[in-house]
Amino acid sequence: MEIRLLTDPEDLKRYGEWIRTHPEGSLWQSPEWKTYQESLGRQVRIYAAMEGAEIRASALVVIDHTTFGLTTWEIPRGPLGIIENGKLRIENKNFLEKIIRDAKDDRCLSIYCSPVHPFSILNSQFSISRRLVMPEATRIIDLTLSEEDLLAQMKPKGRYNIRLAEKHGVRVMPSSDVQAFARLAEETARRDGFRGHSAAFYERFLTCLPGAFLLFALPPEIVIPSSSLRSSERIEGAGLLGVIWGKTGIYYYGASSHAQKELMAPYLLQWSAMKHCKAHGCTSYDLFGIAPEGAVDHPWSGVSDFKVKFGGSVVNYPPEQEIALRPFLKYLLKIKRGLV
Repeated sequence: MEIRLLTDPEDLKRYGEWIRTHPEGSLWQSPEWKTYQESLGRQVRIYAAMEGAEIRASALVVIDHTTFGLTTWEIPRGPLGIIENGKLRIENKNFLEKIIRDAKDDRCLSIYCSPVHPFSILNSQFSISRRLVMPEATRIIDLTLSEEDLLAQMKPKGRYNIRLAEKHGVRVMPSSDVQAFARLAEETARRDGFRGHSAAFYERFLTCLPGAFLLFALPPEIVIPSSSLRSSERIEGAGLLGVIWGKTGIYYYGASSHAQKELMAPYLLQWSAMKHCKAHGCTSYDLFGIAPEGAVDHPWSGVSDFKVKFGGSVVNYPPEQEIALRPFLKYLLKIKRGLV
């Protein structure tokens, strides 16, 4: 079995087909994610274990460059291989060893993996990561249900708040105004005590990630001259950045103003996003991240209370795994950044 870095257009086309047909294929291991990450200035490598022209295992690696020429390597929702008895099996042990060797040569501090299934090999080299990037659990809504059944499977409070927003005249509209979303996201970050992103970051998400979309839910008194909201003034309501990949719609970033929160705009916004994805052929809607069951004081506990009202099924993932290749340098870098 040959281990290759895929760079040729034909190889990348074959890889895209592999991801779309793999039972655990996802946005985060897709060519679309590669394009988006490269737009952010990150390097992306795609490794494949090949048997002739057939891919037997793969790993899309996002490489982030940091201080002193050091790097971190991340394999989000990967690597991918054969699933047996609920475990990931990589047929060629040399496949992951090749990635580790290349990472060492690239002055990598750590390799992070967040697979869908536990590893069946190399477990001894991994430890549980302390990062919180890819969620350990999420809530998936079945969009094959009718709209009536989708509402019926929600918690009563979820249905009530959606109807309340409709009664108050809240309107949901598509937009391309990333600046307005960024201002709303900045307000949300200040209020809830976390660090948000720049307008340029959200712009890249919307324009460089195929399938991305932006929706706003706005109070009835806001006059909108067209389907695009473009204003330098502070807005009220809620905004949602999502993406459609294959048959899955994903809620990625949300923001809302504290003013007129009694209008329940975020509830109608999520409901509208589900209908938007359903209309575009999606069979599932991923609310992307909740606190794991039984977690105490988890940073995502608040948003989990919001998401549970939309029903769906909980999907759990293994904790993110880390191979620390330069633990001492990593520790010194944390000291420099004031993280320890």
